[in-house]
Amino acid sequence: MSEANGSSLTPGYFILNGIPGLEAAHVWVSLPFCCMYITAITGNCGLIYLIGHEEALHRPMYYFLAMLSFTDISGCTTFVPSMLCIFWFNLKEINFNACLVQMFFIHMLTGMESGVLMLMALDRYVAICYPLRYSTILTNAVITKVGLATFIRNVLIMMPFTFLIKRLPYCRGNLIHHTYCDHMSVAKLSCGNVKINAIYGLIVAVLIGGFDMFCIFMSYTMIIRAVLNLSSADARHKAFSTCTSHICAIVITYVPAFFNFFTHRFGEHTIPHHVHILIANLYLLLPPTLNPIIYGVKTKQIQEGVIKLFSGRKTV
Repeated sequence: MSEANGSSLTPGYFILNGIPGLEAAHVWVSLPFCCMYITAITGNCGLIYLIGHEEALHRPMYYFLAMLSFTDISGCTTFVPSMLCIFWFNLKEINFNACLVQMFFIHMLTGMESGVLMLMALDRYVAICYPLRYSTILTNAVITKVGLATFIRNVLIMMPFTFLIKRLPYCRGNLIHHTYCDHMSVAKLSCGNVKINAIYGLIVAVLIGGFDMFCIFMSYTMIIRAVLNLSSADARHKAFSTCTSHICAIVITYVPAFFNFFTHRFGEHTIPHHVHILIANLYLLLPPTLNPIIYGVKTKQIQEGVIKLFSGRKTV
């Protein structure tokens, strides 16, 4: 009987309400998001093409950057097109299973972003602390293996979210006050016990975010120690300048992520809901938009590659 009730309380579809309180301004709100999405797709596709085209960029650092760009393209494409359909065409319905798929990919690719940033920190550690062995340690085979391992880690850790959502009975309607299917936003529509969902969400945050941040912190601790031991100030500046783009990428990824995480759990009654939804969208869209710009502005080799690409000359 309970199984029958659970099955009958599974909705056929959800309704994504967009940004509550800003329905009248949806078209205007969509414009900056649309511009950011176009910038993200253009910039990251351009980076991937440039890294593949220019032989001077066939190095571990840039392979990891291409991995980050591919993750960014995939991540923002999982939710921005459907969000723009809500804003422009009022297409708010999403099939229950489609909602689970979107939720899985958003969380999995968010974890992948964190994992790739961690791999890039390890890359900088090897480049600065073991410069003579850099190319022998980070071979193409090693880069492929660690990238694949990071992907598998996120798939396995995020997969239980779909089962935790699917097991729940839903009796609080099917209206989600969000622009995409977020794990806890969907779970809150359930009249069942969502304690396991909340606990597992915290476990995932520790397993992925905590582990990756610990590795990044340890990498930069050893990098700073190695840089400070260099004899000349010029050498120290040159060594640390290779990390500035990566540090900027870490900041624009983790600061919005932390803000989103804590407001979702502790600021629900103090921060207006539309502000929380806007932050949740910026948290997913800001890194893909800014990463290509940061690396384009701060990385001399990429700047040279762009110039040579447009001038028709190829690096040797």
